[in-house]
Amino acid sequence: MPSDSDLLSRARAGDQHAFEELVTPHRRTLWGVCLRITGDHYLAEDALQDALLAAWRNLDRFRGDSAVSTWLYRIASNAALAQVRRRREEAVDAIPETADEWADPQHTLAERDRVTQALRHVPPDFREALVLREYGDFTYEQIAAHQQVGVQTVKSRLNRARAALRAALAES
Repeated sequence: MPSDSDLLSRARAGDQHAFEELVTPHRRTLWGVCLRITGDHYLAEDALQDALLAAWRNLDRFRGDSAVSTWLYRIASNAALAQVRRRREEAVDAIPETADEWADPQHTLAERDRVTQALRHVPPDFREALVLREYGDFTYEQIAAHQQVGVQTVKSRLNRARAALRAALAES
């Protein structure tokens, strides 16, 4: 199996198959990040498509300072936030379908829907930080770099996001 650096080199040379091999292992998680941030199935689809297109177009801009997966997650979260900003009104049908986290049998469909609905009440910047931390496994430093804020701000956003999520879940 070719390494990420080999696939990246081939993709930069225009090999679409190499790009597909590079992003395929991350596609479910990218989808989950988009879905969690947008809270809407259709917006998440648009965000994922935008993210993959942006990744393809910007392969030469990837410096290699982080893992390819981290770079892809950043692009996906930016695309999802752009979708949220473009369409402030949120749809009602947002049930996560394919995220790895939902493969856990202890999560029922009702619980997933409840969390998705509750995430809609978390402000977008806080929601992004929470999704990147809990779902994307980003460190505080990675989130800070991504959101262009300090680590203390990230910690504050995460605390506020968790409090808002708890409050929304308590109301439902």
